[in-house]
Amino acid sequence: MSPRSAAVNEELRRRSRERLLEATVALVDEHGYEATTLGSIADRAGTARGLVSYYFPGKRQLLQSAVHRLMHRTLSEALSREPLPQGPDRGRERLARAIDAILGLARDRPVLMRTHMAGILQQEGFVRCDEQQRLAGLLRQALQDYGSTDLDADYPMLRALLMGAVVAVLLPGAAMPLPALRAELFARYGLDWQLGDPPGEEPPGGPPRLPFAAQRT
Repeated sequence: MSPRSAAVNEELRRRSRERLLEATVALVDEHGYEATTLGSIADRAGTARGLVSYYFPGKRQLLQSAVHRLMHRTLSEALSREPLPQGPDRGRERLARAIDAILGLARDRPVLMRTHMAGILQQEGFVRCDEQQRLAGLLRQALQDYGSTDLDADYPMLRALLMGAVVAVLLPGAAMPLPALRAELFARYGLDWQLGDPPGEEPPGGPPRLPFAAQRT
């Protein structure tokens, strides 16, 4: 039997890594972070235990990469959903879809996203992995389509606002309703409530306020 080519080996490694990321998301969703072990992740993925340590330095880093992959895939699906936005409002629709995609994960996957946000605040901090870079690339592109002329300033601000909104949705005992947080974000960027994937026909409290920039003029 001839040895596998480098391309075949690379594809096998990619698939093994993908299975580990998918297994991590599923197990943390089902059982929580503490009850999820690296061994159980390897078993769910159908891979050897040693491969987990080969690809990731620890469980916390593995979880962040797994959630960033889920966020990237969710955002990509939202931005490519038919009908694709066209015309002068294309950039506004894309930004609205991006905001709704991230907020939707907080609503639909609360255990996973709460664990993820808690992990970012740990000593290890924010992991800049390949999955995170892909997510950042999509968010930056959505901002550029929206009309940003300073992505290096506007992207960190959008990221901070989205992280803050996710925490507010998930905060035990003091959670804020997602529609109210969405209305604030949409008002900041001057987005119509009906763009993206609105959770209702009208924003809470009636028509949205003017965006911050308009309020200052």
